Amino acid sequence: MDARLDGCEWMMVLDARVRVRVRRRRGRTSGSAMMFFGTSGVLSHTLMHGPMATDSDSDSDSDSTDRVEMCRRARHVHACVHACMHSSTMTAVVRTRAMVDVDVDVVVGRGRGREVRPRASPPGTSAFESESARVVVATSRAMDHACEGHPESNARVPAIEEALKRHGLTPETRQGEVVEIVGFASATKSALEGVHAKNYARGLELACARNAPMNLDGAPTYCTESSYRDVMYGVGAATALVDEVIARGGGGEDAPSGFGLIRPPGHHAVPRGPMGFCLVGTAAAAARHAQTKGFQKILIFDYDVHHGNGTNDIFHDDPSVLFASTHEDGSYPGTGKMTDMGEGDGLGATINIPLPPGSGDKAVLSALEEIVAPAAARFQPDFIIVSAGYDAHWRDPLAGLTFRTGTYHRLCSKLKEMANELCGGRIVFLLEGGYDLVGLSEGVSDSFRALLGDASTDVGDIPGLRDEPEDKVRKVLEEVKALHQI
Repeated sequence: MDARLDGCEWMMVLDARVRVRVRRRRGRTSGSAMMFFGTSGVLSHTLMHGPMATDSDSDSDSDSTDRVEMCRRARHVHACVHACMHSSTMTAVVRTRAMVDVDVDVVVGRGRGREVRPRASPPGTSAFESESARVVVATSRAMDHACEGHPESNARVPAIEEALKRHGLTPETRQGEVVEIVGFASATKSALEGVHAKNYARGLELACARNAPMNLDGAPTYCTESSYRDVMYGVGAATALVDEVIARGGGGEDAPSGFGLIRPPGHHAVPRGPMGFCLVGTAAAAARHAQTKGFQKILIFDYDVHHGNGTNDIFHDDPSVLFASTHEDGSYPGTGKMTDMGEGDGLGATINIPLPPGSGDKAVLSALEEIVAPAAARFQPDFIIVSAGYDAHWRDPLAGLTFRTGTYHRLCSKLKEMANELCGGRIVFLLEGGYDLVGLSEGVSDSFRALLGDASTDVGDIPGLRDEPEDKVRKVLEEVKALHQI
């Protein structure tokens, strides 16, 4: 992991020790200094007194000036490293401004950590400069989690990536605006203990190791030998996005949006087991992770065509998480009735909006504007997690809603506006369903356009797209509003 700093290159690795390498590039053969020190007061002492000399260092006045300048900047960098070392985070990014007009990005990780992928930056700019970043992406393709003929296939994320490339929505084509983080650590079993039964992670690990490939339920939800590793890497991607969005926010500016191109989906996984193509509750784990960072009130909005029954159940009695779902009434798994409003201390913190079959753009946007947005304003979340399912697209074969590609653009635009207004822009979208590869990839692409501030490319009429059942939709919306006193 590295950060480039005005003629100097700092490389930092934080585990049992810290390594800092400084290379001076001032129009001559680069000299270098290497320091190793433990994560204790020795770090402070060494950085405060500057890099050690090497055989290639000169004793000239110019060299001394360079060394003084590097030591001055090192003192500022040390403050950033020290803050990370004493945090409880697995990974952290501290972005700050040095004592002169030089942007500094210090990237620190524990264990395997994670880094920010270089963005083919223009000459003279840091590979880690991303003050203008609007979308931060993390990807977990799970290519070995595959079952021939199954709709939840390993072609899903590559299809999205190809569409983003084709439409010019990648880090390479939107330099500085789209940023991808790579090298993040897989989640540990403890990351699931706040959302699943204590021994569930171990049981899933054993099932994948000893019995895979196999079906775990009648959906069917399958697992392969790699599935446990794949889902834990996916949860790691989701929590890394939460960390990144937190780190990049503040300072009077709204944070960028996070988007996780992650599979398999997770919102059906119940506290004690897998369900509906889902092995673990990725969005739920991301929400709990945000809470460990001090962001206690979390809004989870799920616009998948199927009710997120797993997320619903995990937070059913938890008033710190407001769960809101729009889904097709009567579709799998048959849950999500409007009268399910939570229980105990969490009564009222679950909002289910079952849309009649055939509902589309107007219905879901009305639900968002008339129910979810006012409920969110009343709740005042610190962070928003979106279970971003694309199987409500009219092309999708697994259900009967009629969202357009542009529907996702409008949803994401309004959700980002909500995040900017309520919680400093902190919002992370995590992929759930979406099984028609065209509808999925185009829907995600238009979501990226929304988050980047670009216009939707979905214009004009779609021949054969049926009219929405507006009277039935209105009845549902009014009943939900009455139940939740909105």
